[in-house]
Amino acid sequence: MTYTPYQIEGEARKGRFLVTCDHATNTVPPDLGGTLGLPEADMARHIAYDVGALGTARALAEALDAPLVWANFSRLVIDPNRGEDDPTLLMRLYDGSIIPGNRHADAEEKARRLNAYYRPYHAALELLAAARDEVAIVSVHSFTRQLRGRPTRPWHVGILHAWDARLSDPLIARLAQEPDLTVGRNQPYPGHLPGDAIDQHALRHGRVNTLIELRNDLIETEAQQRHWGARLAPHLQAALDAVPE
Repeated sequence: MTYTPYQIEGEARKGRFLVTCDHATNTVPPDLGGTLGLPEADMARHIAYDVGALGTARALAEALDAPLVWANFSRLVIDPNRGEDDPTLLMRLYDGSIIPGNRHADAEEKARRLNAYYRPYHAALELLAAARDEVAIVSVHSFTRQLRGRPTRPWHVGILHAWDARLSDPLIARLAQEPDLTVGRNQPYPGHLPGDAIDQHALRHGRVNTLIELRNDLIETEAQQRHWGARLAPHLQAALDAVPE
């Protein structure tokens, strides 16, 4: 199969939502040799991709009758959820692991990766968003329960947002009523980084948006991913219905 830096599924679906998955895969493209020199165990960790996020995003997109676009390269290759001038765009050390394939990546190599992987993904995402009237963007991510040497994170799900919380506020209110969930607002990460994917495709255009972070041990299996996609979809639809016109 010919490598492409992004994939689109369900483009003809008619729902108002657009589901995205920035850290969908741990793929290292063929022109990088298919490896960054890390052991397979590290490439299977959260440092390389958001474990379980793609399957959950697929299930959610199906339940919302929404298209899905996902990045087909590891966040360690270049991070599509960072601005082009962000110092963490191309990581050399992540959660205790040195990334050998990035050790000597200079400005020229960074520019090459931007053009080969990062910018095509964002161009595809923007085309999908611009083609839909009153689009609502939902970005699906996952987080590890504990970083090395850090306290255990207590949340099952985090809802991230910047100043535009039109969709996030009612979504958080609904999820907080679920007795088995601990819900974090802008947890375990801040809700906005200048130039991140939501900034580029939602905030700068006034598009309704939210970012969902699920704890990755809750979405390890296909059954768990389908469960969470089905569980989140009605909450998202109800939250969207509550957004003022």
